[in-house]
Formats: sequence, C-alpha cells, structure tokens
Amino acid sequence: MIRTGAQYLESIRDGREVYINGERVKDVPSHPMFKPLVDIRARIYDMQWDAKTRDVMTFTQDGEVNGIGNKLPITQQDWWDKRRATDCVLQDVGGVVTRVGDEAVGEMWSLFDGQDVLNEVDPRFSENIRNHIDKVLHTDPFHVSANTDPKGDRSKPPQEQDPDMLLHVVKETDAGIVVRGAKFETAAAYANQAFTKPTIANWGDSAYSDYAVGFICDLGSPGIKFICRTGFAGQKPIEDYPVSNRFDEVDALVIFDDVLIPWENVLFYRHTRAAMFIRATLHRYSAFAFVQRNLMFADMLIGAALFNVRQTGLDRQQAVQEKLSQLAVYREGINAHLTAAVTLAERSPGGLLMPNQSLLYAGRVLACSQLHEMMHIARELCGGQICVTPDAAAFAHPDTKPWLDKFYTVNEDWVADDRRKLLAFARDILNSDHAGHRLTFQLFAQSPPFAHLAAVYRNFDWDGPLELVKKSAGLSDRVLGTATRTAGDSAISRWFDPSMNRAAAE
Repeated sequence: MIRTGAQYLESIRDGREVYINGERVKDVPSHPMFKPLVDIRARIYDMQWDAKTRDVMTFTQDGEVNGIGNKLPITQQDWWDKRRATDCVLQDVGGVVTRVGDEAVGEMWSLFDGQDVLNEVDPRFSENIRNHIDKVLHTDPFHVSANTDPKGDRSKPPQEQDPDMLLHVVKETDAGIVVRGAKFETAAAYANQAFTKPTIANWGDSAYSDYAVGFICDLGSPGIKFICRTGFAGQKPIEDYPVSNRFDEVDALVIFDDVLIPWENVLFYRHTRAAMFIRATLHRYSAFAFVQRNLMFADMLIGAALFNVRQTGLDRQQAVQEKLSQLAVYREGINAHLTAAVTLAERSPGGLLMPNQSLLYAGRVLACSQLHEMMHIARELCGGQICVTPDAAAFAHPDTKPWLDKFYTVNEDWVADDRRKLLAFARDILNSDHAGHRLTFQLFAQSPPFAHLAAVYRNFDWDGPLELVKKSAGLSDRVLGTATRTAGDSAISRWFDPSMNRAAAE
C-alpha cells in the first residue's frame, strides 16, 4: 500500500550513520542540507493521498492502491500514466528532482527481463527479483540505485589492486553474503533501499568473480556509513539562490563495512555474464524518467530566458528570436524522442513494454550532450545582470533600496522586486555552484557520455541504411553477409506489420 509522508520520515529515523561537513548527522529529516529534498520526497508520498492528485499518482489493482511509478509497464497507457505522474510531481514542487524513486525502480525491471540469465546462475535469484518487484509495489519504499564505485586503477582487474576499491563479497554465510567496499549514490542517505550492482569492470576472461554481485540493500543495515558531499541548501540565502536551496539532491559515498545481505535480497552473484547483462540493459526503462527531467529543465531555461528578453523588449529582435528558437528546438527534440519512444514501444524479453530503445537512448544523448550549449544560449539571453545584480538584502536595506528600485524597475509590469527574483533564479540555474554540479550530474548520472553513445550503437537499426545504399548503389547481396535485415526503420516496420499482435502491444 502507498505510504504517507510522515511514514517515510519516520522510516529514515533508523539510527543510520550519516556524515556531512565533517559531523555526524543526528536527525536526517531535520538537517538543513537534507530537509528540502526529504520534504519533497514526503510531499510525493502525500500527493498519492491528496484528493487533487491521487488519481494521477496511483492506480488500483486487486483492491489495493499503489503508486503509478512502481507499476510494471505492460501497455502504452502505463507509460503515458507514468509520464503524467512525473510531470505532476515536478509541476507541484516547481522544479526538477531526479532521484526520488520512479527512475531507479526501472532498473529492477531490466533484471525481470533477464530471468533466463539469472536462472543459469541460480533459480533463487530469478525468484528474488520477482519478489522484490512485488515488494516495491506493495510497500512503496524510497528506492535508489547504487552503481558507481570509487574508480581505482581501471586498467587493472579488481583483484589486482586494493581489493576493497570495488564492492565485492568477502564471505558467504547461511544467512547471506557479506560485502565490503563503497558506492557513490545520490539521495542514499535519505532513501530506504538501493539496487546495488557492479559498475563497468574489467572482467577479462573470467567467468566468475566475487566482484560480480548485485543485491537489494536495506540502507539502514548495520555496517553502512554515508559520507556526503556538502549540500548547497542553507549555505546562502534562499532569496538569492532559490533553486540551490530547494532542489539539491545530496550525493554520498556509501561505505559497506562487512554488511550482511540476506540471500533473499541477492539478485546475482559471481557470474560475470549476469553482471555484463545488467550493465548492458540497466537503463532500458529508467532512461525514460531521466530524460523526462531534462524536458522540465529545458522549460526552466526557456522561461528564464524569455522573461528576461520580454521585460526589456528584446524579444522583438530577430537575433533574439533565433536563439529562443534554438532552445525550443532542443526542448521539442527531447519531447519528440520521449513521445516516439512510447508510441513505437517494444515488447521486452520478459513480456513488459519497454520504450523504443534506439529512440530513447538517442533522446538521452540529445538531452545530455546539448545541455551545456543550451545553458550558454540561455545565459546570453539573460545577459550580464545575472552575475552583477546585488543580493536580496541590498534590495531591502533602507539606504540602498530606493536606488535599486529606481534602476531595476523597467515599467509597471516589471518592478525591481520581480526583476531581482528572476535574475536570482536565472543565476542559480546557469551560474551558481549548483548549476555547475547539475551540468556534470546530467552527463554522468546514468553512465558517462561514451556509454550513452554505446547504448545507441547497440540499439540502432543499422540494417535499414545498409539496405538503402545497397539498392541505390546497385551492390550485390554478398555485401550484407548473413545479417537479418528489415527495410526502412525497423521500429516503424514492426509497428505497422499486419502480422503483429496489436493486442499484445497495446
């Protein structure tokens, strides 16, 4: 059943060992650097109960109300519902939050698709993933993903360097496996559980490795320590940094100091094939929610830039309109990839409906690789005042307020107070420490840029262009070898194939 915000807050008051700014945190929900995001996560839970939003946020199955974000995607409507629920959350909180659970739970669905691989390792693991997907649906935990290791020497296999540099199993017991090492994870310090799995590792020719392990970890388990980066919230006045103080999702180095993982929580162990499978398919579903956040951020860039040029009449200039159009093209490019990925969705090996993989991954590359350029265009349109405007205290001080009111008021529609707020908002999404952090986060949060492109390479239909050129150039059939070929765009061909089982797809 769905939880309330109060139940979530109580669930993370479990004595966990959290450090930030060199001090141990006494109470995570009330700490000023965690509280803004903790409150947002609590609000998301409460939105599932709120009469105004519960129909968007939940669905009913077998008489039980569950969160729409945790629902296994079987139909196209499931994806439209998930997209609508995410939009509802982001509109309600008035900004972008990424690690709130709906994007991370999708990674477990990839293992649902890989049950044949898990069965080769141990049939228990296939059963475990089904049980945990069901458990997430019915207990509604705040679920995150622990993926990135401390890097170490990546030219060497894990066992040829400090053995604890990468997370690994140190022993087996009747109760489960004992793991040691560390992971970086956003929001882990205030989440309930994490899907923990290996990062991109140099397995060599090894079929087995103690480093090839994936499991569900209760983040309140004994032996776990969270060493967090300093949060942006509370460092500077919220009037001057309205985004940093509300939407900073604090990252942590999660230390596993001989942590017991019960066997029922182990999803794969030792088989490098299973580890490689999950790495190759990890974002099959979760990339959709991730890319959707980029769409909202694009709207924030457009809104900040457009308000800034309209207040001074610059929006009438063709050069300004061209730059605004570039922002709009970026935004609509993301929107088109998301929409097409659902419209041309594909049936997964496990029988789920996954967004069209080539379109989804191409959309992720577009959203992430072009973000820095879009931020620069927005910065140009906002102008230099975002870096020279005095702070809110100066606008309120009796000695300086009259002067700032004079020089920051444009007309009766744009008075000094609104201009200051807009410039502060633009500065925070474009020029602040938090803005730089977010830009890097977008590049690496779902794997590095080269891995984004590798996913496109693995999922793009290369046969269509080859067939076209073969025919146009008059080449023989020999040049194509024995590849299975589909003329044109394979996604569209499959979708409009009369023999396709439309009922199953819809």
